Amino acid sequence: MSALAYSIANVVHEGVGHGGACLLVGARPTMLNAIFFDYDEATATETARRIISAAGSVTNVLVGLPLIAWLRNRSSVSPHWRYFLWLFSAVNLLTAFGYLLYSGIGGIGDWARVIEGARPAILMRVALVAAGAWLYFVVAPRLLMPALDPFLGRDPESRTARARRLSLVPYLAGGCTLIAAGLFNPLGMKVTLISAVAAGFGGTSLLAWYPALPREPMPDTEVPLGVERGVGWIVAAVVVMLFFVFVLGPGIGTLATGS
Repeated sequence: MSALAYSIANVVHEGVGHGGACLLVGARPTMLNAIFFDYDEATATETARRIISAAGSVTNVLVGLPLIAWLRNRSSVSPHWRYFLWLFSAVNLLTAFGYLLYSGIGGIGDWARVIEGARPAILMRVALVAAGAWLYFVVAPRLLMPALDPFLGRDPESRTARARRLSLVPYLAGGCTLIAAGLFNPLGMKVTLISAVAAGFGGTSLLAWYPALPREPMPDTEVPLGVERGVGWIVAAVVVMLFFVFVLGPGIGTLATGS
């Protein structure tokens, strides 16, 4: 489930977000890769380039936000699908919110491209950091934790252990999935570090520690839901991972001149 959630969320960001915006503004796409999207910038105006850069994170939010809202009122969904959709929503939202922090602090990435040339530059970066911090550390937990609570039960010690298992393990597995695909990218290790490692272990790092913090159960929390191992999920993950790592890892298409 971790491999599926991280792989599909990255395709949402790169393919649906950046790629879809590229087509909508009339630019020429050149490569869809597991960890980046490339297009011929000569075919896009400056405004179009900013739109393409912002579209990855915006699409992650447009996918993750309705799903997490829908889950909070759907007790009839099976535990497997309920957990997978929670994790998929979490990866989408944390990727989007974390990107604001990443670009604001590091001055690189999608949102640095969006604000490029804006003045005063330092104020724009501070705005990115402030917005990203608020969304990541305040908004995201309030969105995500209620939908995870049915899996945690009421016993304080068990809640912490369950939360760690349901969030830290996927964080590690998902990050490794992105890195495995990133190692095949045609632009080298630098892109693997600033894209795959940053997205996998940086963008979703809230999963590594926040869900396991002690907190009171919600009033309607009873016997915790379980997620048993499922053959269908394993087969789906293998198929998706093979495509993500060995097809999208090297990339579909060719790099634009100058990339």
